[in-house]
Amino acid sequence: MKQLSLDNLRTFVAIIELGAYNKAGELLGRSQPAISLQIKKLESQLNKKLFDKVGQRYQANADGQWLYERAKQMLALNDDIFRHHEQDTLRGRLRLGIPSEFASTLLPSIIGEFNIRYPDVSLDVTSSLSRQLLSSAQRKDFDLILALVNPEEPQEGELLIEDELVWVGDAKQAFNNKHLSLVLAPDGCIYRSRVIQQLKQQTQAWKISYTNADLYGLIAAIKQGLGLSALAKTSVPPELDIIKNKRLPHLGKVKICLFNQDTQHPQVSKTLSDYIRSRIT
Repeated sequence: MKQLSLDNLRTFVAIIELGAYNKAGELLGRSQPAISLQIKKLESQLNKKLFDKVGQRYQANADGQWLYERAKQMLALNDDIFRHHEQDTLRGRLRLGIPSEFASTLLPSIIGEFNIRYPDVSLDVTSSLSRQLLSSAQRKDFDLILALVNPEEPQEGELLIEDELVWVGDAKQAFNNKHLSLVLAPDGCIYRSRVIQQLKQQTQAWKISYTNADLYGLIAAIKQGLGLSALAKTSVPPELDIIKNKRLPHLGKVKICLFNQDTQHPQVSKTLSDYIRSRIT
């Protein structure tokens, strides 16, 4: 009976998510010829071409997209089996830095399951602005960082997704005021910078009515009718509505990246990385 190589499938998935053979090779620690050979073997087994080259990027064709969804499931099941049998040996302390909006929406779905499987792992979580987490002063304090990066900035970490920035608010009272009122995080926040940048290109009047670094503080202000805010679409909590209106400019996209630092517990860091990756991608 024919059998697919999980190693080849992992390479295949990496190429789709990173868009290039060389980037997949850097992630997996293989040369580009070795990566190409793996894909040729996979295509030969299936008797199907899986990629189209668009510019400098490799994009999955229809057969590739079909395989991609199933390959992710196979790899997730494989990794889950190993995680289950590693739970008795995985121990240590992991320092995680994460933006507050992802701490609010992502961590609740991870922490409980992770703690049950790895009771000997201590998680030390710090929520802050991405800019602060990645600063030279704070970056050394973390083993693993989830952060937002502007599309035009150099990408040092692993790109999980390019997410759309969306306007969020309370749909019942989104435009109660004459001026466009904004509820934003402090200076240094990517969302704040993007909102102000786009609104300055328009003629409508706007003002910042409330500033708070904590997502729950922003949610409370929005629910009180103080204005609108912006978030990565992936991180929008159920309490807020995505607002679409011709008065609101398009905000573009943002990269969500994972920075795996040098750590004393690399297996712990890798395991938590897998959890985060599976929830976002």
